[in-house]
Amino acid sequence: MSHDNAAFLVDEFGRYARDYDIRPATSARIASDISTEIEATGGQVAMYVADSSLFPSDTPEDQANVLAAFHTWRQVVPTAKRLVVAPWERFLQDANRLRAGLAKGKYDAYLLMPRGKRDEEFHTAVCELLSDWGSTVAQPEIETVRLVAPGQDALTLAIRDFLDRMGMPHRLYAPDSEIGRGIVQRHNGAEAWPLVESPYHDVWAPATVREVAGAIYGRPDGIDLEAVMDLCIVGAGPAGLAAAVYGASEGLTTVVVEAEAVGGQAGTSSMIRNYLGFPRGISGMRLAQRARNQAIRFGTRFFTGWEVEGISSDGQSLSGSPSGHHVVHTDGGDVRARAVVIASGVAYRKLRAPGIDDLTGRGVFYGSAMTAAREMEGYDVVVVGGGNSAGQAAIHLARFAKSVTIMVRRAGLEETMSRYLINEIEWNPRVSVASRCEVSAAGGDGRLEWLDVKDCDTDEVMRRNAEGLFLLLGAEPHCDWLPEAVVRDERGFVLTGRDVPKTLWAEGLPPESLATSVPGVFAVGDIRAGSMKRVAAASGEGSSVVPLVHAWLGEPD
Repeated sequence: MSHDNAAFLVDEFGRYARDYDIRPATSARIASDISTEIEATGGQVAMYVADSSLFPSDTPEDQANVLAAFHTWRQVVPTAKRLVVAPWERFLQDANRLRAGLAKGKYDAYLLMPRGKRDEEFHTAVCELLSDWGSTVAQPEIETVRLVAPGQDALTLAIRDFLDRMGMPHRLYAPDSEIGRGIVQRHNGAEAWPLVESPYHDVWAPATVREVAGAIYGRPDGIDLEAVMDLCIVGAGPAGLAAAVYGASEGLTTVVVEAEAVGGQAGTSSMIRNYLGFPRGISGMRLAQRARNQAIRFGTRFFTGWEVEGISSDGQSLSGSPSGHHVVHTDGGDVRARAVVIASGVAYRKLRAPGIDDLTGRGVFYGSAMTAAREMEGYDVVVVGGGNSAGQAAIHLARFAKSVTIMVRRAGLEETMSRYLINEIEWNPRVSVASRCEVSAAGGDGRLEWLDVKDCDTDEVMRRNAEGLFLLLGAEPHCDWLPEAVVRDERGFVLTGRDVPKTLWAEGLPPESLATSVPGVFAVGDIRAGSMKRVAAASGEGSSVVPLVHAWLGEPD
């Protein structure tokens, strides 16, 4: 969209013409008409590119007109990316005027218009935006995995969510579709849903997400039973991934065991905008998969979908010497390692209200549930939680849902959520905040249809319609598998360093800052007592633990 540079921009975006229809518009009104036409014919708008000349001056009238245009485009196509470009002569001047809108999420990026051929910095930004749109909105053109099911039951949704978090393009087909019928014919077992077809396995009907993970990524017992790794990391969230990258890059034989999908809670975030080095933001899935690929490059082995059931010691590790090793037990096999890093993170706290358990997976979800978000189109959705994860989930859901209500028991979001997210929420017309209230019951015929909401001040209960409930209720440590020798605080978080009881200090000296009460076992990230529950902080702890592991492994017997 440009009055003066439309032809130039069409030419510059010509490299995308094979895969996208490039439509020029010389005004916001024409752009809105084109959007309506595309939507009416079943098409999808991937991105709006607006010349900053559409923002002609600092006058309130002009600014209001432009913001109204952006608002109109979002109402017609809430899923589209929004990019503002400026020519060289106006870039700095316009940046000052438009910065506030960018901070509030009114558009996704502000870029310098290309000045010559092969401006790959510009097109890298464009491709990142299109990639994010394609992974969260559009149906993939290329599928690594195909699923067949007559409907979206809890297991099908869980498998799709796992594949989304692992960055695996996939599509769900009905049994009576052409592709669905072919997959059904290739299945040799009894009728069961969903059926899964992938390059790694014949068509089969998995009973759990773990079966899918094992078929694609292997089992821990694939490791040579006689091999003893230098380092086993339990959990592949930001802390575990950072430990894997730094450990493997410094020569440690490293294996990572993850119970769910790589990325942990952070991997479910639709967009993390305040992580250092990503000015346009990055989805949790992409951040996690990049880190995983980085660790694999240095030799790390990953096993996903295998929950750790316990840890024991073989040799003399517990006496303070690294001559023995630890054994990490999973139902898919054991991993032997001289050092263990606990990075299993935390789980969202369960909501104990009537109807919630029965409807989990059928309109009620814990976490942001990326796959489920796409199923919320046209629905009224409630997000419970006041942290950054809840804010990110609400903004993402607003791309699909008719309305999104953030429900908190506090008086507002200011105490618990980053300001940049509050700004985006305040501007987004589909998102509202309901303070001083909580969900007291849920119900529906086969899936979520209504919620009972209690006022925290008056105890009055009101029933409201809701087809989606996303629960992001804070942290509960995920470490029931740990032996009693690994000391925890009253909430269940692992104690490290000087927080370990003095009775367990060796020769009057506390363990290292990230070391637990068991020699050779370390804890990093959200699972550690006193840690800051932020992605960057977890990554920092994951990288910082590696020198401590080296020191432990390097001690003389």
